[in-house]
Amino acid sequence: MYIKEYLEFVAGIHNLGKDTEKRVSEMMDVTGLIPEKSKKIGALSKGYRQRVGLAQAMIHNPEVLILDEPTSGLDPNQLVEIRNLISEIGKQKTIMLSTHILQEVEAICSRAIIINQGKIVADDSTSHLLSSASQSDQVVVEFDQEVKQAGLKSIKGVLSVKHVSGYIWLIESAKEQDVRQEIFRYAVDNGLTVLSMQKQALVAE
Repeated sequence: MYIKEYLEFVAGIHNLGKDTEKRVSEMMDVTGLIPEKSKKIGALSKGYRQRVGLAQAMIHNPEVLILDEPTSGLDPNQLVEIRNLISEIGKQKTIMLSTHILQEVEAICSRAIIINQGKIVADDSTSHLLSSASQSDQVVVEFDQEVKQAGLKSIKGVLSVKHVSGYIWLIESAKEQDVRQEIFRYAVDNGLTVLSMQKQALVAE
């Protein structure tokens, strides 16, 4: 079945009547299906088949859109495209999606509900869940020469130190305790140059 033909069929199920042509055209435009409109669904890539699924789900203009693992099985490029598309749709509609991919929650959702063994264990904004998920902050520092781990551990406010590679270290401190100034002071006192220093962003994983 061709894309347009299928969407017209779904529109018929929802009794759109004279609005069918308009809605089909709108959904093909919104989901980026127009370049592939002359193809049969079976000939589409998985990413475009996902777009067809989104188009048919929105054909009758529902207030709430429910998506189950919408990016499952997509390659990296398709995954980014579908995430961006869902984010754009989410500006106009309420979208509920289920996923086991935590990066997806971080990339798409403004609110997250975490369910464990059938019970809700967390329900909050994504940003707040991320900020409260850890009791520590992390800084990645690159020096110009070898540094002793014991010396870095002695810096005021530092909880732990991990060697990443070369002259790069991951330094952990108590949450909301900025140790960057102390690291600079340690570097100056010990004849070291800080080549780069960056706070490590907390991710959903």
